[in-house]
Amino acid sequence: MERGRRSKGVVRAGEIPPVVPSAPERMAGRRAGVADLRGPGFLSLDPTELKAALAREAHALGFDCIGVTAPGTIESAGKHFLDFIASGGHGDMDWLANQPERRVDPRGLWADVRSVIMLGVNYGPDTDPLAVLKQRTRAAISVYAQGDDYHDLIKKRLKALARWLVAAAPSEVKVFVDTAAVMEKPLAQTAGLGWQGKHTNLVSREFGSWLFLGAIYTTLDLPRDEPEIDHCGSCRACLDICPTAAFPAPYKLDARRCISYLTIENKGPIPREFRKSIGNRIYGCDDCLAACPWNKFAQEGREAKLAARDELRAPSLAELARLDDAAFRALFTKSPVKRIGRDRFLRNVLIAIGNSGDAALADEARRLLDDASPLVRGAAVWALGQLLAREEFQTMKSAAASNEHDDSVREEWRAAS
Repeated sequence: MERGRRSKGVVRAGEIPPVVPSAPERMAGRRAGVADLRGPGFLSLDPTELKAALAREAHALGFDCIGVTAPGTIESAGKHFLDFIASGGHGDMDWLANQPERRVDPRGLWADVRSVIMLGVNYGPDTDPLAVLKQRTRAAISVYAQGDDYHDLIKKRLKALARWLVAAAPSEVKVFVDTAAVMEKPLAQTAGLGWQGKHTNLVSREFGSWLFLGAIYTTLDLPRDEPEIDHCGSCRACLDICPTAAFPAPYKLDARRCISYLTIENKGPIPREFRKSIGNRIYGCDDCLAACPWNKFAQEGREAKLAARDELRAPSLAELARLDDAAFRALFTKSPVKRIGRDRFLRNVLIAIGNSGDAALADEARRLLDDASPLVRGAAVWALGQLLAREEFQTMKSAAASNEHDDSVREEWRAAS
């Protein structure tokens, strides 16, 4: 695969030559800020100069790439999204199906939007995300969740950049980061930041699979960037590596089979057909992202707050299984993992324990048979069924199953070998 040249329009933040205001001495020795743009000269910038200054400010705030697109550029992606919803591929994520017209066109969310500014923050890992999968007594946590929650960090930066823009050119703005009806990936492609790969995630020639995205909607008319074209070619690496066959076809995802969905969005027991395929992945999955050949051009992220914490790189399954609610919250302070809660988290840990092949971990699962949460107890039953010899498990089953009053847990006992 050839790297190719960067598209003419989109730029990495910070690659623009300085735009000098009418009073250049105001800029000496410091980056442009809101106060700098209140002086004479900036309000007279033409749109091209304003966009160049915006890119420089974005880089100074910590964004790694920026591009601009128009609100009416994702019609085909919108149709693809509606087909996805109609197929039921979104699973229990009902919020995706609510008011789809607000999602398929930015003007459905805000009628006054004239330009969409898409921004990316690189979170490239410093190690191979797939290496931990071989350590079966340790947990694999998705790269994006090993550091601080990106939503909080990027939202603050988007707001700062939006304030800068309003000061530079009076306008109205709205900022979004993965929490509203915004199709970030198609918009990022039309803004030139990358393209949606066969795994449906964004791929960048500069940063591979590792970009967090944010959006600023504005009433300004800014010059558009050229859309990025698809560079996947005949490659199937992301499709073939998926442990649960979550891609029925290239560019199509069935979230109901996706490990990220199963371990994060899914609130109930993990379907039995997927449990063994999950391995030791306890929060999300990076397989399709990490398999992409474009990652050979990726760079390690420069934001320290997004870097992996040592205690979350490959934590011990045994230690995680011992977390009570307070310890869980303390360990995952500022982490996106905290949002699934201790019960779902321990459900995932117990599935990984069952897949570990290490009978020494059976004691951790046995202790959790008495947990207050039926979700945890049910997962503990399954884990023990995987780890214990048949005779030992049947003896335990005879003693414990009769004392269980929750239907879902009793079903786990019935289904267990």
